[in-house]
Amino acid sequence: MAAAAADPALLDGGPLPPPLPIFLAMFLAVYLAGHLVVFRGWSPEARPEASSCLISLAHGTPAVALASFALLSDPSRGFAARNTGAQDAVLEYSIAYFLADLVHYLVFYPKDLLFIGHHLATLFVFLTCRYLVRHGAFAILVLLILAEVTSACQNAWTLSGVRRRDSALAAKVFDALSAPFYSFYSVVRGLFGPLFLYKMGVFYASGGAEGVIPRWVWVSWLVVVSLAIGVSILWVSNLWVELFRERSKGRLKKKSR
Repeated sequence: MAAAAADPALLDGGPLPPPLPIFLAMFLAVYLAGHLVVFRGWSPEARPEASSCLISLAHGTPAVALASFALLSDPSRGFAARNTGAQDAVLEYSIAYFLADLVHYLVFYPKDLLFIGHHLATLFVFLTCRYLVRHGAFAILVLLILAEVTSACQNAWTLSGVRRRDSALAAKVFDALSAPFYSFYSVVRGLFGPLFLYKMGVFYASGGAEGVIPRWVWVSWLVVVSLAIGVSILWVSNLWVELFRERSKGRLKKKSR
C-alpha cells in the first residue's frame, strides 16, 4: 500500500498555521471586550481609540516574540527564502489584526484616510507575501518586528494621553513617557528601519529574488515601507516639536512667577 504524501506545511519545519478567521475573531472579541468591559467607564468618544489600543497591545509584543521565534527557527532564512509554516502563521496573525483595526477606522473614523491607507497598504504587503509569492517573509517579519517593538510603549503613551485631561495620574504618566517613547521610536524608525530597508532594496535590486518574487511585488513592498517610514519620521518629528514647545512654555511660566 502506497504511503500517503506528507503535508508540505510540515516539511518546511514549521507548524501548520492557525486559520486566519480564528485570529480575526480573537481580535474582534478583544476589541468588543475593550468597549463593553475594560473601558466601560470611559467617555463614548474615548472608548473606540482605547479599544483600538487594546487590540494593538494584543498584537504588538506577541507579534515581536512570534516573529522572532519564526525567524530564528528557520536555518535557511533570507530575503528570498520560502516562507515556513511558522512565518505564515505570524503573517496571518498580523493580517487579522490589521483587518480588525481597519474595521475600527472605517466605522468610527472613516475620514482618517491616512490610517486607512496605511492599513490597506500594510495588508497588501502581508497578503502578497503570505498568499501570492509565499517567499520573502524574512524581510517582512523583520520589518514587522521593527514596527511593533515600540508598540507597548506607544499604546501606554496613547492611552494616558486620552485620559490626561481627566486624570492627574494619566497626565503624569503621559509626561513621563513622552520623551523616552519619542527617543525609542526615533531610533527604531529613523535609524534601524531605513538601514534594513536599504539592505532589502540592495538585495532585490541585484536580482537576488529573481524567479521567486516578481519585480512588481518587491518594488511595491519597498515603496510601501519607504512611505510608512517617511510618515513615521514626520509624525515623531512633529511630536518632538510639540514637546519642546510645551516645555519651553512651561519654563517661561515658571520664570514669570
